[in-house]
Amino acid sequence: MDYQTLLNIGLTLVSSVMGWFARELWAAVKELKSDLAKLREDLPKMYVAKDDYKDDIRELKDMIGKIFDKLDNKSDKS
Repeated sequence: MDYQTLLNIGLTLVSSVMGWFARELWAAVKELKSDLAKLREDLPKMYVAKDDYKDDIRELKDMIGKIFDKLDNKSDKS
């Protein structure tokens, strides 16, 4: 075999491996994109937004404060 044939075989093998690797990366990126789209869709259903949580906690604290005020003003406390 001459050097040109060996070089052709080597380049063919290297380009085949690089092509396979590129195809695998392409498939992985495609799958990640679909997973990210699904996550964007499902995330608001599973978790509460930070602002909504703060508003709800503020309402609960206000209610508890009113209850404590009523208990402090109760006339028959001992």
